[in-house]
Amino acid sequence: MNQSEIEQINAASLDLLDTVGVRLEHDEVFEKVIKAGGRPGSAAYDVRFPPELVADCLSLAPESVQLDAVDGTRTCLNTDCDPVFWTCPVLYLWDGKHRREILQTDLTRISRLCNRLRNVQGIMGVALADVPPLARDFVGVRVMAESSNKHIRALCFSGGGMEALAEMKPLLPGNWFSLGFTAHGPLRWTQLALDVYLKSAGQKIPVTINGEPMAGVTGPVTLAGNIAVGNAEILAGIVVNQVLEPGRPVIYNLGLAHLFDMKHATAITGGPENGLVAEASAALGRYYRLPSSSWVSTESLFEDQQAALEKMFGFLTHVSSGVNLLWGMGQLESEMTISLGQLVVDNEIVDFVRRYRRGFQVDDESINLQTIREVGIGGSFLEHEHTLKHFRDEIYHPQILNRSARTDQSRPVVEVAREKAEELLKQESVSHFPPEISAELRRIERRYRERLALG
Repeated sequence: MNQSEIEQINAASLDLLDTVGVRLEHDEVFEKVIKAGGRPGSAAYDVRFPPELVADCLSLAPESVQLDAVDGTRTCLNTDCDPVFWTCPVLYLWDGKHRREILQTDLTRISRLCNRLRNVQGIMGVALADVPPLARDFVGVRVMAESSNKHIRALCFSGGGMEALAEMKPLLPGNWFSLGFTAHGPLRWTQLALDVYLKSAGQKIPVTINGEPMAGVTGPVTLAGNIAVGNAEILAGIVVNQVLEPGRPVIYNLGLAHLFDMKHATAITGGPENGLVAEASAALGRYYRLPSSSWVSTESLFEDQQAALEKMFGFLTHVSSGVNLLWGMGQLESEMTISLGQLVVDNEIVDFVRRYRRGFQVDDESINLQTIREVGIGGSFLEHEHTLKHFRDEIYHPQILNRSARTDQSRPVVEVAREKAEELLKQESVSHFPPEISAELRRIERRYRERLALG
């Protein structure tokens, strides 16, 4: 997107916010936004957002978002940072033979595997089937904290869960977990989403503001129109969060927007258009001086050629567009399912993309005319000291991809990836999480389970 196109999208979104508005289905949040300068719209809970209110709230949001890991590692997200990669919020686990609901023990294995994957900086919560829905957010955070050394992104299920997480936050230093929610449009924030924002306000917990319009259903089928709607929803979400907690760190996420497949009546999340939407997310994030996010997705049900095609395309285009935070490591089936084998493959894909993006150096040492003269016509560079000095850094060396000749033992890469996942899990079998912090997390968990009458 060029500057003129960005400004045209921004103008369209501001016009929608000022003339149509956005529905805020929460009494307290609605009243607070009206008091801050919003205007009542044409129906109950509809709010019109004057451009000056949007501008004021954007100015309150910090340009850099600090994300801490459980092990104390710190990442600062901003529009110029290197890309950061997270897993994905899912419902199911694919083990290579069966798809089944995901359990706490599965989330533990996912977290421990990610400890061994250098390109995974964050673990996302999942829909734990063995936990009551209203407790899945804080139970999931506890499970991940006990198993992972990475940053944790909670999957939010209730306002009560946010109160539990607020109690958990001081137990580890910094922003060791973050939150987020999605607008369910068009131009609508639900009671649950707004309750999550309200109940988690007050501790500068970073929050991802997700616009997820589906082109052709909850947004215009044209990409520009769909992006304008999603951008308006995100700007409204930013206003809400800055009204509730001025200065709260926010991440701009238009990269969840997708399209409707008119033939199969399904969401398209891994198509070429999704790469264009990710480009828009990065461009608009830079325009508002906020870190941007997107998801890299595939419609494939298996770790197959379709998954490889769509995910390699996704990681390359999203990173090349300048997206700062990418979800989707290990994801299959339009974000419904995760696979340990696909996690290992995606880790390899990111390494592949990083090497391509690094490019190559052109200087006297890399050209090295003296070496070329020494080898001369018809000679060999293989045994030369220059080759020994540079081949490890210059040539990409994969972890699981095949580069050897065919033998009777040759196998598809997905089998190698699944085997690699199990090998890495054996290396990460022991948790080093402090037992006293684990005990306190579990105490908070028990108390909120009782408070929410969840047993």
